[in-house]
Amino acid sequence: MTEFEEIYRRYFQDVYRYIMRLSQDEHVAEEITSETFFKAMDGLKRFRGDCEVRVWLCQIAKNSYYSYQKKNSRTRGMDDAAWAKLSTQEESLEERWERKDQAMRIRSVLHQVPEPYKEVFLWRVFAELTFKEIGQIFGKSENWACVTYHRAKAMIQNRLEDTTS
Repeated sequence: MTEFEEIYRRYFQDVYRYIMRLSQDEHVAEEITSETFFKAMDGLKRFRGDCEVRVWLCQIAKNSYYSYQKKNSRTRGMDDAAWAKLSTQEESLEERWERKDQAMRIRSVLHQVPEPYKEVFLWRVFAELTFKEIGQIFGKSENWACVTYHRAKAMIQNRLEDTTS
């Protein structure tokens, strides 16, 4: 088994779950995960080892996802397939819209959170990285990552409360 095959086998699920949590869309997660490993294969020789391979892959995945979002932001909307999927599932339409509305509010609030708080929050919640791994990404301590995460969480909660009142 080649080095890349081992990386793919070992980290595929981590990258897929991370993008699935960001996108909430299976097809997007599959596409971005494939793109991530393609980019990783291309850049494996340039990987310096400053962080864990999983962290490196999740950074590639995050950047690929944000590029995808930017590229497709103008064409958002619900097509017929999305409406069909929506109507065939068990939740009521009202519950779905409420959940989707809440997710959009959270996403909107998250985009208002300044760096590095937003990045630390995303790494912790969506990539499920430890504070030690997050600290490595930023070249800071584990304690810095923990404090920054909790501050980000408080900012998000406060902004969400402001949008509902």
